[in-house]
Amino acid sequence: MAAPSEVTTKAMSGKFLMNKSLSDSFDEILQLQGVSWLTRRAISLFNVVLVIKHTTDEAGLEQIDIDNKVSGGVNASSEDRTLDWVERDEDDNIFGRVIGKARRIPVEEITDEFLKKDWTQDTIDNDIVLTDSWSTPGKNNYKWRAIQTWGFAMVNGERRYVRHTTFTSDKRQNPIHTRLVYDYRDVSYPNVALPHPTLMLREPTPSHPSTPSQSTHVGSTHEVESGKSEVDAPITHLQQSHWFTSFQGELASRWPRLHRSLRRLILYVRGPRPKIDLPNPIPLLGRTYNFRGRAFTIALEPAILRFARQFTAPWLFVILVATYIIGFSFFARSQWFLTPSSSFVDCTSVFWTENAGCGLDGGLCAPFTNTSLDFRCPAQCSSVEVLNPRLIGNVELDFAPLLVGGGDAQKTYRADSFICSSAIQAGFISDSTGGCATVQLVGNFTDYLPITAYGLTSVGFPSVFPMSFRFSPSTSLTHCKDLRNDALAFNILITCALFLILRPKAIVLYWCLVCIGFWHIALFSQPQATPPPLDNAFAAFLPTLFVCYGLWRVAVRFTLPVFANSPFEAMIWYLAPYWTGVLTNLTMAQIPIESLTAQNITQQPGGLLALIIICLILLVIVINQIRVIRKTGYLPYYLGWHIMGGLVVLVLGLLPGLQLRLHHYIIAMALFPGTGFPTRLSAIYQGFLLGMFLNDVAGYGFDSILETAADLVGDGSTGSPLPTFLTNSSNYDAAISLANQTISWAPIPDSVSSQGWNGFSLLVDDVERYVGSALNFSLASLETGLPHFFRLAYVTSGNPGDFTMPTTLWPNGTWIDSLPGPA
Repeated sequence: MAAPSEVTTKAMSGKFLMNKSLSDSFDEILQLQGVSWLTRRAISLFNVVLVIKHTTDEAGLEQIDIDNKVSGGVNASSEDRTLDWVERDEDDNIFGRVIGKARRIPVEEITDEFLKKDWTQDTIDNDIVLTDSWSTPGKNNYKWRAIQTWGFAMVNGERRYVRHTTFTSDKRQNPIHTRLVYDYRDVSYPNVALPHPTLMLREPTPSHPSTPSQSTHVGSTHEVESGKSEVDAPITHLQQSHWFTSFQGELASRWPRLHRSLRRLILYVRGPRPKIDLPNPIPLLGRTYNFRGRAFTIALEPAILRFARQFTAPWLFVILVATYIIGFSFFARSQWFLTPSSSFVDCTSVFWTENAGCGLDGGLCAPFTNTSLDFRCPAQCSSVEVLNPRLIGNVELDFAPLLVGGGDAQKTYRADSFICSSAIQAGFISDSTGGCATVQLVGNFTDYLPITAYGLTSVGFPSVFPMSFRFSPSTSLTHCKDLRNDALAFNILITCALFLILRPKAIVLYWCLVCIGFWHIALFSQPQATPPPLDNAFAAFLPTLFVCYGLWRVAVRFTLPVFANSPFEAMIWYLAPYWTGVLTNLTMAQIPIESLTAQNITQQPGGLLALIIICLILLVIVINQIRVIRKTGYLPYYLGWHIMGGLVVLVLGLLPGLQLRLHHYIIAMALFPGTGFPTRLSAIYQGFLLGMFLNDVAGYGFDSILETAADLVGDGSTGSPLPTFLTNSSNYDAAISLANQTISWAPIPDSVSSQGWNGFSLLVDDVERYVGSALNFSLASLETGLPHFFRLAYVTSGNPGDFTMPTTLWPNGTWIDSLPGPA
């Protein structure tokens, strides 16, 4: 079939079937390029088809993407030609390392007579497409060069698409001249796969799931029936159902405008048919720009490719990987294994646990004094906060470091203060690098004074507490510096080198990112404990690899390989968001949301506003990705899977006794499939989602999507019933001395005792001073001249429930009743 007049070298989009009876034999060329006999035999037996997409961007730069296909099912690849005459080095799966470039050129400027002859006048007027490809010196076992011109020529009286090739090889003295002739085919030609026989300058780009990839004219309108647009044509895949045909006819007759609007909506959501693949992005730093009539070329990417060519040998990559593993192991050894494991404390370590955790009179936390401890703190402890309200006397502390005291001359802290945050505030260790110090328990202390220092603020406590501590700078520990920042710089440099210099295949590069990110989190930036439990890390590593393989299959393999010719761009688009996601615990620390639960969002100041802003940003991103997906025709496929997933989540959320918990890794897994497209934004999204996924699973493990209420509460209130003080501001007699004062509370109601509550626990000045079934407590043991704070809870099997808010007795005898609700 002759090529239509509107298909020219300026608009080559279409399908072209090789006419082997009119084409010269190219078997010798394939043999000199190292193509196996079986592949050459398959090419000679089956139909070879070129599916061409020819586009021009706003700057006037042309891109010709060609899928080479054949009916024999032999492995295929594609040609991506950017007409800017910039060299691009590729690792082809058939020809090995190949360098190529292409441009549009006037026919008269071609010196090879074979390449410039027999073209139609429209080809001469529009200029011809010239391509030049050769095997990479030192990287390819075969040395050859192939120069081609593409255009249209009159062959056997018909205008056909033709390629002239001049091929040279070190194994042949004279060049080979061949002419390949192609018949124009309509867009419905069967879609089958094989490489073009001479020039394939990139690895195969995987097609998206569900159906084989197909191509259409860029910018053309797909006609369903002759003379009818898609809006007027029937929806063919639904016509097979008789009931739907009847319903469609009824709807069209009664409400024609509604019927037409619904049809437009369905066709819009469906997207183009046949489905198409998006063109690969043209490198921003490896192309020619036109500005005010002047052309200028930025060739940074080709320069990087030429420089890195000598470092891309597989054996060198293996050696450097082994070197990296050894170096990373030394980092981990210096970080954790040169200091006694017993000396490590984490950012939330305390000597005294909250409420009744230390038992009656604090006996479970003894000794209170004359004890010292050499300890080592990790870095970045100043940002660690209590996530549930904590009472210090009558002061409620929430979403702040737990620091009580430190304002006196000796820097004395109450024993339930975070040890590491206290040491940072006292100036004994650094927040950025951690450090070692010695802590000494000093027993009773009265009137803890607040202070602000080193970016941390403590609260005061005006009464007495049985256990306190102070710091000493002298310590016997060594190797105290936290190396997480050094390890971060090391790993960032390694990942940059992978993109810019070593340039392994896309799948190898992806697995490097997975492994580097996971172990950086598990061993440095967010270990699950100090020192990190390696058994837990390895327990999470294998399922992480399994999930990451799925992420590669559904998304990454469609995006990362298309940046093979633009390593600098790929580094920017992937690594910046990737490391932002890996360090989510730091980069997102200022967002006032710790977990996606209603209690946390409403409890933390600014949590609801932050959630609204995040949802709006996510909505914009999702809408943009939907727009991208619709262009390919795969939107119904993705919508179907996400609707099914949403229904599953809805069912899980309705299960009795369990609450839905959307962890970061679940959100990343849910959003990942929608990023599997060859766009720069998709690369950015993939980098961030991969980092966020690794941050969650390496730092916390694969926590369940369903959790009980007790799991979500943690150390917060459980909703248990609260007792009632009978002593209150109206009946407390301040004239009676403390030695003769008694406070009392109401007996346990039958409705509460039927639930198993059988006693009381009383906290006096945040220390448990009474456990039992009595209904009063003598204040004779309390010091005069100090305020005192009382909280009461029911007990079952020796375990207290929620405590009341504090009742306060001031030194002047003023009694302040407790506020309603749990502490």
